[in-house]
Amino acid sequence: MKRLSCIIIEDEPLAAEVLEDYVGSMPQLELVATCPDAIYALELLQQRSIDLMFLDIHLPKLKGLDFLSTLPHPPQVILTTAYHQYALKGYEFDVVDYLLKPISFARFVKAINKLAAAPNPQQPVAPPASASRHLFVKVNKRQVKVILGDILYIESLKEYAHIHTASETIVTKAQLTELEKRFQDNNLLRVHRSYLVAKDKLTAFSSTEVEIKEVKIPIGRSYKQQVLGVLEVL
Repeated sequence: MKRLSCIIIEDEPLAAEVLEDYVGSMPQLELVATCPDAIYALELLQQRSIDLMFLDIHLPKLKGLDFLSTLPHPPQVILTTAYHQYALKGYEFDVVDYLLKPISFARFVKAINKLAAAPNPQQPVAPPASASRHLFVKVNKRQVKVILGDILYIESLKEYAHIHTASETIVTKAQLTELEKRFQDNNLLRVHRSYLVAKDKLTAFSSTEVEIKEVKIPIGRSYKQQVLGVLEVL
């Protein structure tokens, strides 16, 4: 089994020590260096090839995501931070995982297990399966095609559901739960009794709402724990 060369970019000594211990426990990982800041890491990346970076977001001099944006061909990345609000921003860089401190060993192992399924950053990424999947919904007396990959969010208004895409809103007489079962799409997330949202279309989220472009959608109290759990570990 080929071992993956990795570096830890972390300015907090205790956090770095925990990650070093975890990496040392994984036979498929080889720790090359622990870097206290992004400048040190950049010098190392210019000297040799690295397969994986454990990257802290809050670093001195140059922040983690700013550093990542400067790399034309970055290695695979697992972000580490104490702040959940950067999760969606992090996934814009196709990171493997997003670990919230304090990081348990079980959660660390789960992130490492994702490496085998993660796309090679040097290879083109195929479009998600949902982009071409579609279903027909009844609109008045017609059956109208809905492409799952086009959905931004679905809103329930009494006995009708409004399916919002970037180009149109499709109104069908159906319950939200019924559509959720019919679509069976892992990209759709129930955040409220009246809303389903497409996870890959989210532009921001907080503990009380999610945003898609300029639309703010509330997170229902009974859904809060599940929703934040999904968004923080996508």
